[in-house]
Amino acid sequence: MAGPHSQHRLGIVLVVAAAVAWSTAAFFTRLLPFDSWTILFWRGLFGGGLIAAVLVLMQGRAGLKELTGMGRSGWLVASLSTLGMVCFIPALQLTSVSNVAIIIATGPFVAAVFAWIWLKEAARWQTMLASLVALCGVAIIVGNTRASSDILGIALACLMTVAIAAMTVALRRHKDTTMVAAAALSNLLGSVISIPFATGIASVTATNLVILAMFGFFQVALGLTLFMVGSRLLPSGQATLIGTLETPLMPFWIWLAFQEVPSSRALVGGALVMSAVIADIVSDSQAETQQEGSERPARSDNAERQIRS
Repeated sequence: MAGPHSQHRLGIVLVVAAAVAWSTAAFFTRLLPFDSWTILFWRGLFGGGLIAAVLVLMQGRAGLKELTGMGRSGWLVASLSTLGMVCFIPALQLTSVSNVAIIIATGPFVAAVFAWIWLKEAARWQTMLASLVALCGVAIIVGNTRASSDILGIALACLMTVAIAAMTVALRRHKDTTMVAAAALSNLLGSVISIPFATGIASVTATNLVILAMFGFFQVALGLTLFMVGSRLLPSGQATLIGTLETPLMPFWIWLAFQEVPSSRALVGGALVMSAVIADIVSDSQAETQQEGSERPARSDNAERQIRS
C-alpha cells in the first residue's frame, strides 16, 4: 500500500489534471452557438452518462448497485456539486464575470474554514498565503471587466463558492467512500434542473452533439472525477487552491485554438496564480521531505530498543 506522502503527491497530480480539464470550458463554449442552459443540459447528460457507463463496465453489478444505492454521503456530495453547477450559469448572467471570478477565487479560504470547523484540519500558513496571492492574480486577470453591483448574481456566486468548498471538505471527510457515482448523479441532476430554462435543446445538430459529447466527457466527467478522487488525498484548502489553476489556463486553450493572444493582464495574473500554486506545492514537498528525514532516526531508535529488549 502506498504511504501517506505518496498518496498526497498523487492527490496533487489528480487535482492539477482536474484543473486542466476544467479549463477547457471556455474553448468548448466558444464552439457552441447555444444558451448556457442548453449547453449545461447536454454537457451534463453526456458527462453523467459516461461516468455511469464506465462505472458499470468496470464493476458490473457492483457498479450498478453503487449508482442505485448511494449512501447519504454520496447524495450530499452530489447535491453540493449540482448546486454549484446550477448557480454558476445564472450568476454569470446576473452579474459581471469579474465579480464571479473574484468570489470563486476565495474558495480556498472558505474550504479552509469548513475543514477547520468540520474536520479540525488546520490549513498551513503557506497555503493561505499562496491562496491570497492567487486571489490577487485572479483579480488582475479580470480587472478590466466592467464592474457590476447586481446583488442576486453576487449572492449566487457566493452560494456556488460555499457549495464547492463544502463538497471538497465532504469528500475529505468521507474519503473511504467511493464517490464516482456521486459525480455521475450530480451531472444528471444538473441536466434535469436546466430543462425549464434551456431554449435550444432540440435545435442541436450532429456536429454540435459531437462537440457537446467531448465537452461532457473531458471537461465534466474527467475533470469532476479527478477532482473528487484527488481532493480526498489533500487538505481541503490546498485542493481548492490548486483548482484555481483553471482560471489562468483558460486563455491558453483560446490562444491555441483561435490564435487570440492573451492580454497583459491575463499573462501577469496567470503567472501570479501559477506561481502561488507551484510555491505551495514545493513548500509542501519540502515539509514532507523534512518530516520523512526526522521519522527515520525515530524508527531506527525504536527498532534498536526492540532488539535490545
